[in-house]
Amino acid sequence: MHTRVLTGITTTGTPHLGNYVGAIRPAILASRDPEVDAFYFMADYHALIKSDDPDRVEASRLKITATFLAAGLDPNVATFYRQSDIPEVPELMWLLTCVTSKGLLNRAHAYKAAVDRNIEAQEDADAGVTAGLYMYPVLMAADILAFNANKVPVGRDQIQHIEMARDIAQRFNHTYGREFFVMPEALIEEQVATLPGLDGRKMSKSYDNTIPLFEGGPKGLREAIMKIVTDSRAPGEPKDTEDSALFTIFQAFASPAETTAFADALHNGIGWGEAKQVLFERIEAEVAPMRERYDALMARPDDMEDILLAGAAKARAIAAPLLETLRDAVGLRSARHKLKSPEEPASVPVEQKSKPPRFASFRDTDGSFRFRLFAADGEELLLSASFSDPKAAGSLRQALSTMGGATATIESQGDHVALLVDGKVVANGASYPDEVARAAGVLRLRTALDALAAATAEEAAAKANAARQGA
Repeated sequence: MHTRVLTGITTTGTPHLGNYVGAIRPAILASRDPEVDAFYFMADYHALIKSDDPDRVEASRLKITATFLAAGLDPNVATFYRQSDIPEVPELMWLLTCVTSKGLLNRAHAYKAAVDRNIEAQEDADAGVTAGLYMYPVLMAADILAFNANKVPVGRDQIQHIEMARDIAQRFNHTYGREFFVMPEALIEEQVATLPGLDGRKMSKSYDNTIPLFEGGPKGLREAIMKIVTDSRAPGEPKDTEDSALFTIFQAFASPAETTAFADALHNGIGWGEAKQVLFERIEAEVAPMRERYDALMARPDDMEDILLAGAAKARAIAAPLLETLRDAVGLRSARHKLKSPEEPASVPVEQKSKPPRFASFRDTDGSFRFRLFAADGEELLLSASFSDPKAAGSLRQALSTMGGATATIESQGDHVALLVDGKVVANGASYPDEVARAAGVLRLRTALDALAAATAEEAAAKANAARQGA
């Protein structure tokens, strides 16, 4: 059984070495677990609570995306997306807001801390407190519940938000009489390394004591490491490893054997300057290949955009059906909705579920031959180019029947998608209102081509089996 694990990364800054060791590296390792269904997203709506600098938010979204990809996140394994590309999240936030008590939000740590600071400064209790800060826990609940995540990795300071998400989910389930949401659990990250910064305190932008991960290149990394505060022990004097920021950082990157050797060198009196150079070389050995990938990604923002939109399409494929169910539950139903008695189940024709995608050929008004590809639910996915020879149209149909979604060349062209064979457009899809909808259309088309190839292979196997039995 897969466990869905969801993590959001607020897009207000540039990743540093502490972020990499404490959050990014562990998240990528977790995503490779075959039992984990990993959801990682850019929490850019949350960023607006903390920053009113649009350029900073925009740059941070790109840099964090590039960092995760450069560090080895596979977007084909994890679902990797931007929060703002999922319209179901703010819609769900409103549905949850309508069942969330004000008293619950009054107890949120961040809000209470802001109020306490104001009172201490003899200001109005709510001075400078935005509704965004106040509603932060409901938005976080929507992030989690939109995908019914089982586990949410958090530090101890964030446990309250998971408890609040559970309270809100339970209240909604009780109010509308069904178990719409699973109860998320906090995954406490006890073993996650916390790197010390330049001054020995926790590495944090708040303390301005960070070591850059990629920014500034090797030179920037080395210059920062050379600024790490050490004691006054001279070369030749034994150095203590217990309270050494230098040693703690080295340990986060080195193997046990390398760590032992470095500890021995410190105990034997290596100079701090030489020790810092050893630390730089060890970190650079791990970071340099990632930095090269990072720089390449930052030079191709369109590639990252495609990856994030594809991730959003995957995420929306899960969130949209849930929101449709929730809209129905709260009474936001279509005017075509037919009320049924509680005993009357919704009728879903079983035979529709097994129908494969299908082709429909026709002759156009100019006498040329064309065909359409329809999904199992009847949605038109492709309209072919015109062919003067019906055999050419038939050959293309045959090729598409066995192509499969993974090998198909599908491109966005203007407001629609196009299918290419040998570099030539052979069919076009429908128009879409935005990039996320277009990415979702590509995903549906690839899925349909996979289903078509599977059905064709199954049919061929059945014919071969019948032929053998007839012989």
